[in-house]
Amino acid sequence: MAHAIRFYDTGGPDVLRWEPTTVGDPGPGEVRIRHLAVGLNFADTYFRTGLYPAPLPAGLGVEASGVIEAVGEGVTHLAEGDRVTYTGSPLGAYSTERVMRAEPLIKLPEEIGCQTAAAMTMRGLTSAYLLRRIHPLKAGDTVLLHAAAGGVGLIFCQWAKLLGITVIGTVSSAEKAEIARAHGCDHIIYYRREDVAERVRELTGGEGVPVVFDSIGKDTIAGSMASLRRRGLLVCFGTASGVPPLDAMQLAVHGSLFVTRPALADYIAEPAERQALAGELFGHVASGRIKIQINQRYALADAVRAHRDLEAGRTTGSSIFVL
Repeated sequence: MAHAIRFYDTGGPDVLRWEPTTVGDPGPGEVRIRHLAVGLNFADTYFRTGLYPAPLPAGLGVEASGVIEAVGEGVTHLAEGDRVTYTGSPLGAYSTERVMRAEPLIKLPEEIGCQTAAAMTMRGLTSAYLLRRIHPLKAGDTVLLHAAAGGVGLIFCQWAKLLGITVIGTVSSAEKAEIARAHGCDHIIYYRREDVAERVRELTGGEGVPVVFDSIGKDTIAGSMASLRRRGLLVCFGTASGVPPLDAMQLAVHGSLFVTRPALADYIAEPAERQALAGELFGHVASGRIKIQINQRYALADAVRAHRDLEAGRTTGSSIFVL
C-alpha cells in the first residue's frame, strides 16, 4: 500500500503523520510516479509551520525522483519506465507514489541516479538561476554567500569556481567551514561571532561585494546590506531565520542598493528555460565538475526526526529521504 506524510494542523515537527493513502490512475496529461528518493528542503518547514499557507489537511514536499509507472492520455514526452525528477508545487512529494502532472517532470540522464537527483534538483536549479540569471556575474567578481555549507551553498561554491567567481561564505562552525572550503568556498566568515560586513570590507579592500546571496533572512539582512558596494544587489532567496524587515530608506543609506526576493518557480516556469538550466546542471554533475554530497539519509516515515535535525542546524550538504 502507498504511504504519505500529511499534516492536519500547522506547528512543530510532531504535526507530521505517516499514513496509508490511495493512489489512482493518471488522467489526461498526468502520470503515476513511484518515488525512489525525496528531497528534504528547509522550505518544507515553512509549509509545516504555516509561514507558507496551504489548505489543510495537506501533504508535504516539492522535490522527488523516481520511475514512471503509468502514463495518462496525451502524455507524449514520457513513457512507462522513464526515470524522472521534479521540483515545485503541488505539495505531496513526501510519498511513496503519487499521480501528478507530467509537464514539469524532467527526464534524468543515465549518468545521474535518483538519490543524486533528489538531492540536487531544487538546490541545483536554485544555484543555476542565482549564478546564471539574477545578475551578470563574470570571472573575477567576488560575492558573499550565506550558509555556504548548506545544500545550495555546496553546489553554488563549486559552480562559482567553474565560472571564476570568488566566494566569501558564512558558516556557523569549524566543521561547516571545512566542508565549504572543500567545495570551493574561498573565504570563510563565522557569522555568529564575527562582524560579517567588516570582514567583507577587509577581504575586498574596503569596496564591498556587488551581490550578496542571503538565504537566512532576519538575522543576517543588516550585515548583508552593509557588505554591499554602492548600487549592489541583495538577493534574499530564503528566510531560515524568519522574514527580514525591509526599510526602503536603508537601501539608500547603504549606497542606493537593489533588492530582490526571487523564487525558483519563476525561473523554471517556461519549459525551455527549465530545460536549459537543468541541462547545464546535469552536464556539470554527470561530468564530475560538480559533486553532490548527500550527508543525511532518512526513511520517509522518520520525517519528524528529519525536520528536527534540519531546524536545529545539524545537517550539512543535501538531505534526502530514501525509499
